[in-house]
Amino acid sequence: MLVVVALGGNAILQRGEPLECSVQRENIRTAARSIAKLAENHQVVLTHGNGPQVGLLALMNEAYSDVAPYPLDALGAQTQGMIGFMFEQELRNFMPDRKVCTVSTQTLVDPQDPAFSDPDKFVGPVYSKQQAEELLKKNPGWAIKADGKYFRRVVPSPMPSEILELPSLRHLLSSGDITVICGGGGGIPVKRINGKLEGVEAVIDKDRASRVLARDIGADALLILTDVAAVATQYGDPASQDIRLATPDKMDSFGFSAGSMGPKVEAANGFVRDGGKLSGIGSLEQAAEIIEGLAGTTIKAEVENEIQYYSSIEQAAGF
Repeated sequence: MLVVVALGGNAILQRGEPLECSVQRENIRTAARSIAKLAENHQVVLTHGNGPQVGLLALMNEAYSDVAPYPLDALGAQTQGMIGFMFEQELRNFMPDRKVCTVSTQTLVDPQDPAFSDPDKFVGPVYSKQQAEELLKKNPGWAIKADGKYFRRVVPSPMPSEILELPSLRHLLSSGDITVICGGGGGIPVKRINGKLEGVEAVIDKDRASRVLARDIGADALLILTDVAAVATQYGDPASQDIRLATPDKMDSFGFSAGSMGPKVEAANGFVRDGGKLSGIGSLEQAAEIIEGLAGTTIKAEVENEIQYYSSIEQAAGF
């Protein structure tokens, strides 16, 4: 099958970890091992988030106070190169006889998208309340919101409408034997004004962009890999159940939070409604098992009784 794998930026630099290259490299190596296992039986297109990385580059801007800061679209392009090269290298190490290619991609957005008036996409490291207040004083143009017990910078996250490099991606994938890394950070956000492309000060949600990419390349499956084993009906509640298999309509009925599982479920549901065979949400380490329905949460158009849960024993065992 042709499988789009969407990997979160926090899996590359996990929450609370130091923003260091060696830490990022080690996490990418772990991710590449799992993706290489999946690629043994499927053609993989890998997308990845970049929230911590683009936030770090934005902070580095401050070291050059006499130079105009680079905009978010340029920083997003930098993260595509940095993260893409590391993934390409590690995947080649795990798959020495396979072809791997990284493609810088741009994602078209509507300049009138309401997201520009209500920033909600987290980028960069986490801060204490005191640190957040100090940063707002230094950067009055920033917006900062609570992220659990911490605080993080937020930026606009407009809806993606088109991946501009789609014809080139289709050409690469037509060979059937190339693992492609693309759509980093949801793609470099751009708008079209009077027929000309311009960068946009925003960050696109990588799950939403991955849905558009998966739909438009005709992928069979979309896997969204994160730091939980499966989607829980009520995360943190003792009465919560882990979902094994469900329809998009049933997944919608749980009303998942926009700040956590919501965008992932939205993208997974949307891909199936677009005609995809299946979507999966689950742990990074279990990518190959998720695609076989042996782990994680699988979403399909037709499911007996609309939903199936893992048993309490399976939950306790972590599948």
